[in-house]
Amino acid sequence: MKIAFVGGGTGGHFYPLIAVAEALKQYPHQPELFYFGPEPYEANTLEKLNIKFIWCPAGKLRVYFSIQNFFDIFRTITGIIVAVWKLYVIYPDVIFSKGSYTSVPILLAARFLRIPVVIHESDAVPGRANKIAKKFARYIAVSYPEASQYFDKEKTALIGIPLRQAVLQKYEDPLSVLGIPNDLPLIYVTGGSSGAERINNIILRSLDELLPHYRIFHQTGNALKDELVLTARTLITDSELQSHYYVQGTIPPETVSALLEASSLVITRAGSTTLSEIAFHGRPSIIIPIPEDISRDQRTNAYAYARSGAASVIEEHNLTEGLLTNEINTIIGAPERWQKMSLAAKSFSLPDAAEKVAATLIQIGVEHES
Repeated sequence: MKIAFVGGGTGGHFYPLIAVAEALKQYPHQPELFYFGPEPYEANTLEKLNIKFIWCPAGKLRVYFSIQNFFDIFRTITGIIVAVWKLYVIYPDVIFSKGSYTSVPILLAARFLRIPVVIHESDAVPGRANKIAKKFARYIAVSYPEASQYFDKEKTALIGIPLRQAVLQKYEDPLSVLGIPNDLPLIYVTGGSSGAERINNIILRSLDELLPHYRIFHQTGNALKDELVLTARTLITDSELQSHYYVQGTIPPETVSALLEASSLVITRAGSTTLSEIAFHGRPSIIIPIPEDISRDQRTNAYAYARSGAASVIEEHNLTEGLLTNEINTIIGAPERWQKMSLAAKSFSLPDAAEKVAATLIQIGVEHES
């Protein structure tokens, strides 16, 4: 059996594909796996799981004016031609798509070649790639109940987001794994793989207020890490509190799992994969979504998740040091509220999504083979 994956450009699209690949590896007769896209995103991860990378160009579908929109029309057309040829040569039994612009040529080529497609929608409001594919997809998986209204109910299921096995790890003593003392509540701040400049700056300006009461583990993105470390040294007035502040650019999944187990609170953007990881570990969170004029989905995701009671939302244009510090204190300092938020997060979690997608792919693949 041959199964193809498509959808990338960000970890939020790539890592759920990896989670499904890990689940497929549990089957006795392992299918041959392929990953289609303009670039492999994480070549070492693909190699580790024996997933073959197949190059296929794609043009980005921007909602704002850019001269690149003109050139991307030709990239998309080229991508469709390349996709038809490469899919015809490999002819997978089923394709699993996570959406994004990288999936469009493959999805259109799959329809032309009548290859079955399974799509997964991470966000509360579907992206354009999945809107294109919904009419001919065999199975549609969604992560938020709100997303179901956009798809055919007969072939749509609420399953959550496939999470990597490393992120699903539980630790008896996660603080020891991290090498962090168990003397103060730990706050985990994450802005995604590239960091978040606005969140980073607010955290820096809040350090003097926060560090006497909390330890902070700050994931900044590699490009900003060194600059933030130097800035923090100048802003923290009490040198003894320097040791309460931990900075890292990017974080491996095993460390993410330990951080989520150890933290009392997570401050985050509204990427759906990150929110699902937080929910699995039952951590209360403060969500600061990317503004709507930059990202169409983050604000919707944030409020859809917060309605469960697991998080509070602060809009970026309202974000100040005082507001953030007050919200941190009111969550961590109120055990009853903290417990309710933790339980709400756990109730939102659907941890078997990867296994459900894998089983569906195998079932459709068997039908296609026969």
